[in-house]
Amino acid sequence: MSTLSLGIIVLLYMFALAWLGYIGYKQTKNASDYLLGGSRTNSIIMGLSYGATFISASAIVGFGGISAIFGMGLQWLCMLNMLMGVIIAFIFFGRKTRKLGAEHGAHTFAQLLGLHYNSRTIQIFIAVVIFIGMPLYAAVVMKGGAVFIAQIFRVDLDLALLVFTLIVAAYVITGGLKGVMYTDALQAIIMFLCMLFMLFWFYHFIGMGFTEANQELTNIAHLVPERYKALGHQGWTAMPAAGSPQWYTLVTSLILGVGIGCLAQPQLVVRFMTVNSTKQLNRGIMIGCLFIFITVGSIYHIGPLSNLFFLKTEGVVASEMINDIDKIIPLFIDKAMPDWFGAVFMLCILSASMSTLSAQFHTMGGAFGSDVFPKLGRKKDPHSTTGVRFGVLCSIIVSYIICYTLSDSIIARGTALFMGVCAATFLPAYFCTLYWKRVTRQGALSSLFVGALTSLFAMAFLHKAEAAPIGLCNAILGKDVLIEVYPWFAIDPILFALPLSIVTIILVSICTYKRGS
Repeated sequence: MSTLSLGIIVLLYMFALAWLGYIGYKQTKNASDYLLGGSRTNSIIMGLSYGATFISASAIVGFGGISAIFGMGLQWLCMLNMLMGVIIAFIFFGRKTRKLGAEHGAHTFAQLLGLHYNSRTIQIFIAVVIFIGMPLYAAVVMKGGAVFIAQIFRVDLDLALLVFTLIVAAYVITGGLKGVMYTDALQAIIMFLCMLFMLFWFYHFIGMGFTEANQELTNIAHLVPERYKALGHQGWTAMPAAGSPQWYTLVTSLILGVGIGCLAQPQLVVRFMTVNSTKQLNRGIMIGCLFIFITVGSIYHIGPLSNLFFLKTEGVVASEMINDIDKIIPLFIDKAMPDWFGAVFMLCILSASMSTLSAQFHTMGGAFGSDVFPKLGRKKDPHSTTGVRFGVLCSIIVSYIICYTLSDSIIARGTALFMGVCAATFLPAYFCTLYWKRVTRQGALSSLFVGALTSLFAMAFLHKAEAAPIGLCNAILGKDVLIEVYPWFAIDPILFALPLSIVTIILVSICTYKRGS
């Protein structure tokens, strides 16, 4: 496709986003509109927005590349995303969250728990964790979008990142949550159609049926590179050897970290408070499940099968074609798909990145301007959104800077890392707030602290994947991890931090309940 045609497609897409962002801007009159869309969002818009926020460029580019290396085992994450991220999230968390949010007049996740426990400390602590921790997740999503833009346009990565960031900033800062959710809906539709087409086109291109292609993938297990065999890789249609380093990475970090962590994502929780009835939430379940099944299921299926494509066209498997895992899917699209689809799929990646980033920036802005500094910009106008917009701007700048420090093949790992921290820090307190009447303010606050600190300690001293690059343990103790005995250094921090956080909230609540807390 010519540069002119590609440019026209992108301009039309940007015009559509600008128009939807403008509609959101016109409908945003106060802080409630900016933070929750006035709590009157249509169920279809909410469902599409939830799905688009859930699935980012990290899922398509990062996890797609991981699936090309690890194989079909990553499909378990797709199933867990539907079960935990949609069905359980909507039915067991969404309904009660919506009611509790309306009862307390909460506009953010931090306010939801802070107002429930009448604790400013809880509200600020959650907001600080969000504002400090979420930029890492945002940065990996930004990198995923920028890498693909650079690959398709053949432009410098720095230029792609700058342009991409400015576009997202424009409609998030101005449009508020209404602008974010309207653009999310459009982006979700683009993502859905692109992934569906790519799945069918692959089988057409490779000249095999579903069963034949998967059998052929099984048959080339002997081509797994030796460096991966040594880590437990047993082929692209088999799980890694139980207890092997690759098994711990796949199961504890990627599947459990993201599969459980999605329940405590502040930017997703807020979506439950944007509708005005349980019926609206129920209608969003089918939309969310179908969206995730097609988008995530397709890329986790195509990723492993890309090995067949590269073997057929280049004579090597995906991991031998390119070293950077994050570039496997962009390279596959560039070589396997029609020229016109490369441009359209670029819109898919832009949509995936923008929908997630806009939600993240909006959430971080709310944490800054509504939770930590609620009076910022409101001395003269109590309905002012200046503080939140300033927080959005700060979060964008911080995420943009972090993006430059990221190493190769970091997208999937960075996503799993942040979601694991959210699960350990927020999930026990969030769940108990909804379902356990005996939970106390002290119990919730202790759980938040223990979950966050244990996660940080495990990443700095126990889990080699993070501890070695961080270097703090090596600087203090002269070794990469505190415990060098396998498999302790391969176990993800979520398996240390989440159980401790759960035990803490139970024990502290039991001990403090009788004192009237």
